[in-house]
Amino acid sequence: MNKTEKGWCRGLWVALILAITTTLWPVASSAARLKEIAAVQGVRSNPLVGYGLVVGLDGTGDQTTSAPFTTQSLTSLLQQLGVTVPAGTSIQLKNVAAVTVTAQLPAFAQPGQTIDVNVSSLANAKSLRGGLLIATPLKGADGQIYALAQGNLIVGGAGASAGGSKVQINHLSAGRIPEGATVERSVPTPLNQGASLQLDLNAADYNTAREVARAINARMGAGSAQAVDGRRVHVRMPELPDARVSFLADIENLNIDLVPPAARVIINARTGSVVVNESVTLSACAIAHGSLSVTISTTPLVSQPNPFGQGQTVQAEQSDITIRQEPGTLISLPEGVKLADVVKALNSLGATPQDLLAILQAMKSAGSLNAELEVI
Repeated sequence: MNKTEKGWCRGLWVALILAITTTLWPVASSAARLKEIAAVQGVRSNPLVGYGLVVGLDGTGDQTTSAPFTTQSLTSLLQQLGVTVPAGTSIQLKNVAAVTVTAQLPAFAQPGQTIDVNVSSLANAKSLRGGLLIATPLKGADGQIYALAQGNLIVGGAGASAGGSKVQINHLSAGRIPEGATVERSVPTPLNQGASLQLDLNAADYNTAREVARAINARMGAGSAQAVDGRRVHVRMPELPDARVSFLADIENLNIDLVPPAARVIINARTGSVVVNESVTLSACAIAHGSLSVTISTTPLVSQPNPFGQGQTVQAEQSDITIRQEPGTLISLPEGVKLADVVKALNSLGATPQDLLAILQAMKSAGSLNAELEVI
C-alpha cells in the first residue's frame, strides 16, 4: 500500500470516527423553526370592538341612576324593534348591563366563520352571570363592520351577599362567548400580491436575518431570499397562488440556527420580578449587602383625673422607635462568571427581589454587569 492509499485510509477512519461520535454525542445547538421567529408581513389578526347590551341578569345589572347611557341604549334598541317609549318615562332596570365586546379577527377569516368574543361591563353591574348578549356589530379600525356577536355568556366566577356580608370567587363583571361572533367581511392579505413577500423577524438580529436567508436559499435555491436588515428578509415567490402556499409551507418549518441572545436583565419595578438570560456575565467586583429596619410601636395610654376633680379622661399614645441595621456581607466575584454563579452569589446575600433591583442597578453603574438593564 503506497502513501496515497495510506493517507486515504487514515482520512476514511477519521471521518468514520467523527460520524460515530456525532451520532452518539450530538453537538448541542440552539435552533428554532422559521414560523416561530418570523411572520409574513400583513398576515396577522385584526382587533374588533363593539358596544352592546347584556339582558336576562338576575337583578345584578347596571344601576341606571348612575349609568344613564344604559337606559338610553335600551330605549334606542326598543325603538328599532318598533316599541315606542313615551318621552319622560323613568326606566329603572336591574336586569340589563351595558358592555363592551372585543374580538380578534384571524388572518384569512372568511364570511360565515365564527370567532370567540370577550364581554366586559362598562358601568356598575354586579355580575354578568347568566346574561345574554344582544346582537352587537363589531367594527375594525376603519369603522367597518366585520363581525356580528350574540350569545349566552360564560362567566368563570360565583358570588353571594346577604346581611352586609359578601363572598365572591373570581371576576363576575367579564365573560366570554365561545364562537359567539359570525364573520361578515374578510380582510385582504398581501399573500397573492406582488412578486415577493417580506418576512418580519420577531426580534431584530443581524445574524438571525442572515441565517434565515441562508436556510431559504439552501432549500429553495440561490437568490430566493435576501436579508435587507436585522429584521426584514425579502423572499421571491412563485406566481400561482397554490405554488405560493406550498412554498410557505416548505420554508416555515426550516430549522434556523440561533446564536445566544444579547445579555439582558429585565426588572419589573412594580412586582419586584427580575429575569436574567443565559448570556449575562459579570466583571470582577465586590458586593456588600445590609439592611436597615425601622420599627415604630405605639402603646395607647389613658389619663384619668383625680377623684372629685374637674378634669376629664384623656386618651394619649406613647410611641417607641427602634432602628436596627444588620451588618453587611461582602462577597467577591471573579471575572466572567456565568448565570448560575450570578444567581448563587446574589442568593447568598439573602437579597429579596426588591433588594436585587438596587444591587443590579448599582452593578450596572459600576460597570460590573455585562448586560443591558431594562426596567419595565
